[in-house]
Amino acid sequence: MPTYIMLANWTDQGAQKVKDSPRRLETAKKALVDMGGEFKSVYMTMGEYDLIAIYEAPDDAVVARFTLLLGSLGSVRTKTLKAFPEAAYREIIASLG
Repeated sequence: MPTYIMLANWTDQGAQKVKDSPRRLETAKKALVDMGGEFKSVYMTMGEYDLIAIYEAPDDAVVARFTLLLGSLGSVRTKTLKAFPEAAYREIIASLG
């Protein structure tokens, strides 16, 4: 299953209710499972982003739906990166000739 990295920042609404963040994370995890995906790890970070999550999803369409769902809840803004594992990275580079 493809891997994705989510970079997230709390919105003003999310920051004001930061104590609810663990509950919101559980809701997000369940929503992703219901879509056929799974969180692999979640980190609270210091710096440009408040949270970073690594997750798997069946395809980009599921990721788009999941991202739209998170955005519609109003607590986080996200950026999503599609991640290629080392073997795929090496194959892609080798294919350049």
